[in-house]
Amino acid sequence: MLPTQEAWARPGDITLRPVPGEFSVCQLPGDSPWPVPARAQSLFSVTRTAREISVVCYADEAPAGARVEPGWRCLEVVGPLDFQMVGVLAGLTRCLARAGVSVFVMSTYDTDLVLVREHDLEPAMTALTQSGYAFDPGSGTVPMRSGNSG
Repeated sequence: MLPTQEAWARPGDITLRPVPGEFSVCQLPGDSPWPVPARAQSLFSVTRTAREISVVCYADEAPAGARVEPGWRCLEVVGPLDFQMVGVLAGLTRCLARAGVSVFVMSTYDTDLVLVREHDLEPAMTALTQSGYAFDPGSGTVPMRSGNSG
């Protein structure tokens, strides 16, 4: 059974907030000790599978001995999001794929986060704005809304 039309997330329903700072996506062997963030209040995400531990963190918090992919910026979907909402990430990633922007995504209980390469941040924000997504005016990095966004 398909969700009701009201459950589908539309670009105008979603507000994004750029998270300040540079992030790294890191990999540790699956049998490594659980990594701990250096700062208690920082964005630090750990996912473990049988083969690896993946960490997303501020660039200066990369775990020792990790394989590190630096140079990521984070766009946070302003939440909390309703669990009944359908297509939030699908809409965002579809828009960014059309713009040729590669992403790394993760979710928390309240929200979704989309990481893009530093050099893709401006094109990503432009593509999202032109597709009707809004940016939190308090974020300090807000593109102009396109006249043809809907």
